[in-house]
Amino acid sequence: MLAAAPSAAVALVGSLFFALGAALQQHVAATGNEPRMRVLLRRPRWLLGGAVIAAGGLLHVYALSIGPLTIVQPMGVASLLFALPIAAALHGRRTSRNELAAGAMVAIGLIALVLMVPVPTRPPSMTAAEVTLMLSLAGAAALICLAAAARIGPPGRTALLAVSAGVMYGAASTLMRVVADGWPAQLWFLLALPIPLVAALMLLQKAYAIGHFGVAFAALQVTDPVTAVSFGALLLGEPLPANGLAATAAAALAAAGTVALARTTPLSR
Repeated sequence: MLAAAPSAAVALVGSLFFALGAALQQHVAATGNEPRMRVLLRRPRWLLGGAVIAAGGLLHVYALSIGPLTIVQPMGVASLLFALPIAAALHGRRTSRNELAAGAMVAIGLIALVLMVPVPTRPPSMTAAEVTLMLSLAGAAALICLAAAARIGPPGRTALLAVSAGVMYGAASTLMRVVADGWPAQLWFLLALPIPLVAALMLLQKAYAIGHFGVAFAALQVTDPVTAVSFGALLLGEPLPANGLAATAAAALAAAGTVALARTTPLSR
């Protein structure tokens, strides 16, 4: 266990970076009326947030290179618990106990779910047709969420926009795994990578602009890994958790925490 401590520490710092970067970007996005990407790209604080998120990603990759997945991935979930107080401080308020309790529900559910996902036994591989199918499914799911988001109030709209972003990020994560494990034979998949990444980034900024940061970040944290696991099972032949009931309960706990955040997190603009 002590041997895994360095990787856990690096992953935890990476989670802090993820949280700080996301909170910085949301603070900028929420100051305007759903600013366009070209406007955000000219905001130094938003760009700083992106750089901090990128640094967190590099730390996460390094942690995976020196420690087991079962230690590193749960540490990544801690970013939500970091993000809530950071975002609250940026907006000049304190995090309530109810917010932290709801965030803990999401984190516990996600950690349990991550630990139940079996480690793949073979390198992932996809055909061009499978990539097209994956992007089509992700795009359709995102469009459904967008259509539904237009009909509901701010907290629900925030959650659905973040869910649509999480679906696209999950598709991007699947593509990146295929490229990383199939290098350089499947290098050409990098050409498709900007499609889900750009779509996810734009959708997430729309979610951030509404003002319910905790809801957006939690919904993203839940949807991204669930989507990646689903695509892994559907298109890569990877195993699902052996105990389906326990996995469903963990996902339900994370979802319930997200709903609780929608009810407890104040509008931050």
